[in-house]
Amino acid sequence: MKFAESVSIKNFNAGATLPYGLKVTHICAAMNEFIDLIGFINQQLATRQIQQLERMLMPANFSSMVGEFVTATMPKHCKTIVKNQYHNGHPDMLPAGTFPNNAAQHADEGIEVKASRYLKSWQGHNAEDAWLMVFCFDSGRPTDETKGIGFKPFRFLMVVGAKLEKADWKFAGRKEASRRTITASVTTTGYKKMMSNWIYESPELQGQANLLLREDDA
Repeated sequence: MKFAESVSIKNFNAGATLPYGLKVTHICAAMNEFIDLIGFINQQLATRQIQQLERMLMPANFSSMVGEFVTATMPKHCKTIVKNQYHNGHPDMLPAGTFPNNAAQHADEGIEVKASRYLKSWQGHNAEDAWLMVFCFDSGRPTDETKGIGFKPFRFLMVVGAKLEKADWKFAGRKEASRRTITASVTTTGYKKMMSNWIYESPELQGQANLLLREDDA
C-alpha cells in the first residue's frame, strides 16, 4: 500500500519567482522529505492496525504539522534562508544572517508558510507585508470513516507563492458569542498574485492555476 505520493521536479515551474536564493529544487526536496516521513509513520502504524496519522489528528493540527515540517526542512537545502528562531515569530523563515540569532518577532523580510487542504480561501493570523507560500495537499481526515470515505494517500496538489501586502488581506469578523480566533483571509488581489506565480502543480492539476484564475475573473 502506498501511503504518500512523491513529487517530481518536472512538475515545478522553472519560471516561478522565488525570493532569497530559494530554488524549486530546494522546495521539491523539502516536500519529498515530508512525504518520506508521513509514509514511514503510516506504514509503521498500519503494522499495528492503527489508522493513518492524518485521520487521527484534528485537520488544523495536521495542516500545521505539514507547514512546520517544510519550514524546518527547507533551510537545510537552501543556505540563504533560516527558520525564524523567535517563538511564534513572523514570518516563519528569514533571510540568513539578517537578524540577530536568526530571530525576529515581526519582520518585513522573510517567507511565511501555510499548508492547506484547499486551493483558495487561505487564512492566517498575520495580515502583514511578507512573502507567503502555500502548500496545498490532499489527505485523509478524522471524519472519513463516518462519511464512508476510504483510504487515500497523502499528496501535494499545488504550491503557490508571492509577496503580499497588507492590502491583500481582509480580517474576517465573528459573532459576539463566537470563541473562534480572529483570522485574516487572502483577498482576490492576493490570490491572483499567488496563483499567477504557481510553483508546483500535481500531474492531475496541470494548468489548473491558470484555469482557477480565469474562473475567478469570470
